[in-house]
Amino acid sequence: MTATSSPTTAEPRRADRRPPALGGFCTPVLAIEIRRVLRNRRTLMFILVMPAVFFLLFGLPSRGDKLDNGLPVTGWIMISLAVYAAMVATTSAGAAVATERALGWSRQLRLTPLRPAAYVATKVATAMVLGLLGVLVEFAVGAASGVRLPAHVWLESGLTAWIGSLVFAAFGLFVGYLAPAENVMQFMGPALAILAMLGGLFVPLDLLPDVMRQIATFTPVYGVGQLARAPLTGTGVDWAAVANVAAWTAFFGLGAARLFRRDTTRV
Repeated sequence: MTATSSPTTAEPRRADRRPPALGGFCTPVLAIEIRRVLRNRRTLMFILVMPAVFFLLFGLPSRGDKLDNGLPVTGWIMISLAVYAAMVATTSAGAAVATERALGWSRQLRLTPLRPAAYVATKVATAMVLGLLGVLVEFAVGAASGVRLPAHVWLESGLTAWIGSLVFAAFGLFVGYLAPAENVMQFMGPALAILAMLGGLFVPLDLLPDVMRQIATFTPVYGVGQLARAPLTGTGVDWAAVANVAAWTAFFGLGAARLFRRDTTRV
């Protein structure tokens, strides 16, 4: 009787020791992570409120002005600020790992079946959800303020601004594993504003001196901004901008992976 019941009791225990599917990446964990960041009022202020306020301050006075192709200048400003909103959102979500490291949460996670790759993937997915929210809110404010664009411009520019913000999700992770928690957010705010200005999100590059235009092409903001505005301006795909986005994404992604491995070896 005992010999026949032993395999049936041992079998569930062996099943319980199997590693989770996808290393532990799952929808419930992702949903919890998204709800957690959405409860942060300061994060929502910078992601949703500030870019919208910038549009109302700087976009509305330009109503009536037209680009060379006849489309409104307010569309250019709206798309640029949508890139900025997605940039701030994805960077902030990625950089949150600095706080978790300081609180010892990374050490606790290493005691669970959650794999490091699944943990990073959850952070990136959360960052991209916030980035999408930032783009949608900026576009909604623009539409409510009277911005009228062809349907393909809304779709293509919105998707490009959102997908291109992946580079800043990697940037946030990179900084989150590099900088101490007490300094990371103080560093990120001014750094993002400077990058946005140098990359041509706040001021058209044509209005800047030649030296500044040359510097702009090497910033991580430049490529995303150029590609997101291309459907509006009709300039087509700028392969230099594509190379810019790919290079910075690879740099920050590989750097974050290296820093993550270094960090977890101490846990």
